[in-house]
Amino acid sequence: MKRRTFAASLAAALAQTMIRPAMAQESYPTKPIRWIVGFPAGGATDAVVRGLAEGMQPGLGQPLVVDNRPGASGNIAVSALMQSKPDGYTIMNAENSTLLFNPHLYAKLPYDKDKDFTYIGAIGQVPVTLVVNPAFPAKTLAEFLAYAKKYPGKVNFASAGSGSLHRIAMELLQRSAGIQLTHVSYKGGSPAIQDVIGGQVECMMMDLTIGLQNIRAGQVRPLAVTATQRIATIPDVPTFTELGLKNMLAFTLHGLLGPAGMPPAIVDRLNTGLRRAMLDANVQKRFAESGLQPTPGTPEEFKRLVAAESDRWGAVIKAAGIRAD
Repeated sequence: MKRRTFAASLAAALAQTMIRPAMAQESYPTKPIRWIVGFPAGGATDAVVRGLAEGMQPGLGQPLVVDNRPGASGNIAVSALMQSKPDGYTIMNAENSTLLFNPHLYAKLPYDKDKDFTYIGAIGQVPVTLVVNPAFPAKTLAEFLAYAKKYPGKVNFASAGSGSLHRIAMELLQRSAGIQLTHVSYKGGSPAIQDVIGGQVECMMMDLTIGLQNIRAGQVRPLAVTATQRIATIPDVPTFTELGLKNMLAFTLHGLLGPAGMPPAIVDRLNTGLRRAMLDANVQKRFAESGLQPTPGTPEEFKRLVAAESDRWGAVIKAAGIRAD
């Protein structure tokens, strides 16, 4: 969506939410808001959250303080959120692991995504890109698929672990294209990318938020991106859709959650602050640089999106027999 069209539609949506309970709007927030992030400081998710937190502060009148709680596929962050009061002063950035993958990867989880959270709003989506080492013989997606079909299991792909989008998106590609690849698991996206650059592993589905610089430097060769339309930061890279694999849609979903039981007026206040921040030029610039496509909307729309995506990825995880590391 072009920036002007996006801004106009978002402004129109905000205009429809001006009638709200006055007391809650005037009194909240009166102190800083803690924003839990289930990933380390300095990573891709942390960068997105910190930029958005800065954009939300003027509208809310209070700082949003990032609290990094990495580990256990986001479950440590979830535990911290669930132990917090539902008063709007503790929120959490949620991604695929927490909302889409973990319910299908773990036999038991300490939370229920439908009952233990208050959905505040979606932030955006970051597609992933199939990249190969520059020395790999395939220079296009068609050549890559032909090579993989000729040599089943010979091509290795890297991921940040069994429960990562890198792994699960590649499973979707294997089933969509009828190819067989060999999985190599790493403890994080950065070491996985480094081994693709070094040639120890041939390919991976790479996050644009942490891999864009590697593409621009020519350290990896992008073949296709998992989006419905080309990405502005890599306009020469075709989408899987335009290359004939229309179900190859995969992205890191960013959204905002609170503990269960938050007052609707406070949820509305945060949702409005979130969507207004997306109109900020600096926030839009950061989003564009990271490949994030903003998806503002209501809490209900966010929850419906999570339900649909959870079902879609659950089917892939079940078919591939993937379990958490």
